Amino acid sequence: MSDTAKTPADFWFDPLCPWAWMTSRWMLEVEKVRPVEVRWHVMSLAVLNENRLDELPAEYAENMRPGGKAWGPVRVVIAAQQLHGDEAVGRLYTALGTRIHNEGLGVTPESIAAALDDAGLPADLLAYADKDTYDAELRASHKAGIDLVGQEVGTPVIAVPGPDGEQIAFFGPVVTPAPKGEEAAKLWDGTLMVASIPGFYEIKRTRTQGPVFD
Repeated sequence: MSDTAKTPADFWFDPLCPWAWMTSRWMLEVEKVRPVEVRWHVMSLAVLNENRLDELPAEYAENMRPGGKAWGPVRVVIAAQQLHGDEAVGRLYTALGTRIHNEGLGVTPESIAAALDDAGLPADLLAYADKDTYDAELRASHKAGIDLVGQEVGTPVIAVPGPDGEQIAFFGPVVTPAPKGEEAAKLWDGTLMVASIPGFYEIKRTRTQGPVFD
């Protein structure tokens, strides 16, 4: 089957978010078992929260402020996209998420540099972590995802074709550990099913387990 025949799934992520990481690993499994093509886009928790910092827990808010940990990874990803094309986005995200989440290294210059090396991207992209060179493009990418789903959510955002071919976007699905094989396929099929129902918005329950990185 050609790429043009595959179902597109647009996925917005912030590398900092462990739940987005879980969902992204599920989407990679979906690509193995369904004719799906994931198109990766960066969004920013820092941009999302910049007007409500006073409402956030102190440590989390500190990460969101200018110069905080939330800015570096997304700036490096958007710089990679601008300078090396869309194909670099998913590759770098996988490298960043593996270092930050699976290996527990967190967001440091060293972990970002290692991820760039893992992704086969130039080391000098690290310098963009502290630059606003592509902040306009970052905000535009963020806005494209949020405009589809609304301001009351975070990352991840996934957009899939609705019944008339228009994009239907949701926050999530939030799941841990990332389903594999037929379980991944069933969750994908269910996502397309709820997207096909006009007026469907939300299913939710309290989380009782943290992210499982396997």
